[in-house]
Amino acid sequence: MEKKFSNAAATEENKNWQRLIERRDPLYSREDDIRTPFARDYTRVLHSLAYRRLKHKTQVFFNAAGNDHICTRIEHVSHVESVSSTIARQLGLNEELTKAIATAHDLGHAPFGHEGERIIRRLTNEHLGVDFWHEKNGVYIVDDLELLEDNECNLKNLDLTYAVRDGIISHCGEVDENGLSPREELFDLSLFEKPGQFNAATWEGCVVKLADKIAYLGRDIEDARILGFLSDEDVSELEDMARIRNEKAVNTTVIMHNMILDLCENSSPERGLCLSSEMHNQLCAIKEFNYKHIYANPRMKPFTEYSNLIIRSIFEKLRTYFKGASTISYISKDDAEAYGFVRDFADWLVRYVDDGVEAPDKYNELKKRCRNRKIYGNLENEKLYIRAVIDFIAGMTDAYAIRSFQELLTC
Repeated sequence: MEKKFSNAAATEENKNWQRLIERRDPLYSREDDIRTPFARDYTRVLHSLAYRRLKHKTQVFFNAAGNDHICTRIEHVSHVESVSSTIARQLGLNEELTKAIATAHDLGHAPFGHEGERIIRRLTNEHLGVDFWHEKNGVYIVDDLELLEDNECNLKNLDLTYAVRDGIISHCGEVDENGLSPREELFDLSLFEKPGQFNAATWEGCVVKLADKIAYLGRDIEDARILGFLSDEDVSELEDMARIRNEKAVNTTVIMHNMILDLCENSSPERGLCLSSEMHNQLCAIKEFNYKHIYANPRMKPFTEYSNLIIRSIFEKLRTYFKGASTISYISKDDAEAYGFVRDFADWLVRYVDDGVEAPDKYNELKKRCRNRKIYGNLENEKLYIRAVIDFIAGMTDAYAIRSFQELLTC
């Protein structure tokens, strides 16, 4: 098949190349490094703690029982990387950029999936007067929160390229547009005010946005069937709408395969990334089916209530420790250290505050190694502290949040 997008790929020949590979701060260099800027972004994300934590974050179905066959957030990311890389390779786009965006696209998710995101959003609205959405939080994480050790053992921000950061914030998969094309302006990403507001600035980012939806729809159905969320009537309805090529099976691999082929056949730089009318209608029908029978299923209600109890309980406990510039010293007292997650919070917080914040001597070496942006200043007001508390909770895995909540019950 013709590489129809090769002339529009994010390569050195692209007119916007220098802007696409721009970083907020330059990375340390190695004379013998054989990686491109986007390949380097990919490995920086792969080595990050935020990426590792995805393996214990809910995708759709809460997995406290440990069912090994239920999709977690990191498995979903792998699916998106697979789908988007296949499409990029077939169309002649930059596969390294596509892989980097896909691998990083969900770093901003809170614990407990989209339900956790809704709870965190309510907290930020209540206490900070701002909104929270995982696409924007993903860029915030790679810009200001996630730290990686450099070749001199210093901890620094990830400082990813503009193209990867742009792909993260613009990947919202809830928009049902067919004929997706990149925007022309490469503006500051702080202009994004809501999910899906702007398309990505690269074709590669647009591919990841479509791949996200292609990847999750079929897999969510597969998990719902494993867990008994779907009745025989539901399955029959799904089979009727999904077998547009007369397959004998309706599962995630068949849905992915059909949509990938259809997208590659029908897309062009002139038309944009698009499915045939038949396949686009199928995608929208499956999405509507999932919302009706899975995401809005009454069986999700206990999970909703449980998630809310855990996150709000941790939040209310942590906010009691605010003492301005003395906060970390106060937390480090014996009475606070009875809670492991509170001690962990102090260990984490010290990385992001200025020298004006008091801290025990045990943190001296760590503070010297932290060459990152100090986003919480001197904790001069409670809003900065609450921002830190919410950031800490939003980065938790399901498992860690549950353990922290259990500490509140037993200490």
